[in-house]
Amino acid sequence: MKTKIYSLLLTTILIVMVFFGNKAYQAAKSYETVTASLVKEMSAKELATFKLKTLAEIFSLGLYENDKKSHIETFKETALLYKAESQKYTLYFMALLLVVLGSYFIVNVRTFTFFGAISAGITLLFGLTTPIMMVTIHKEVEYLGDVVLSFESKGVIGSIVKLYENGDIVVALVITLFSVLIPSIKVLSLAFVSLFMQSRFAHGLVMFFKMLGKWSMVDVFVVATFLVYLTVDKGEISRAEVEVGLYFFLAYVIVSMLVSFSADKMLHKLKA
Repeated sequence: MKTKIYSLLLTTILIVMVFFGNKAYQAAKSYETVTASLVKEMSAKELATFKLKTLAEIFSLGLYENDKKSHIETFKETALLYKAESQKYTLYFMALLLVVLGSYFIVNVRTFTFFGAISAGITLLFGLTTPIMMVTIHKEVEYLGDVVLSFESKGVIGSIVKLYENGDIVVALVITLFSVLIPSIKVLSLAFVSLFMQSRFAHGLVMFFKMLGKWSMVDVFVVATFLVYLTVDKGEISRAEVEVGLYFFLAYVIVSMLVSFSADKMLHKLKA
């Protein structure tokens, strides 16, 4: 009876996690869209127009109002609002994820392995689809000021598509294999093991992923690569910003490792 109650509670938590994850994703995408619009206002052409309107406002002694200034401020305020929203919902998601992990101490190993695997799958989904980084290239131009030359905001899936479009097919395939396909198969396999723990195939799956353990570090390598890219000092012309997708992906890496240990422990108990 207790197992059923705990399972119902964990199911409810997973549903709410999906809700918060979706809200964080939508807010992150809105932040990306508004920032892209703001970046357009920072192009050389738009800044030249802005400077001319500012001069017109000064020489008209207040008779002419530079509406572009308020337009840019509105974009900035909206962008900050969406950014705060994405971070808030990501925090709620992570808090519920911790509750699922904490259930290890109150439910049996099999139940924890199943719900842990599902929560890892949900986290992976948002880690792959939500933007991970935002990079803008700036240049200081005389009279115009800070001009934005380029802007990009990408998640793991977006980066894979970009690599493929640029002709880096081998790199795109490697990242797809180790950051999309293997993690997805691993999550599904862990859920399968918890449901059919007495199956020989289930034991074989756990052994397979234990052998594959060293390769699973490629997940961490991908995240580390993003971080190195973000933290490389490229001077004043490059600005990078971490987005919430990175936290989802990092959380998946940690949760999947913990659930793997749980599945291994579950099968060891069964053998005993």
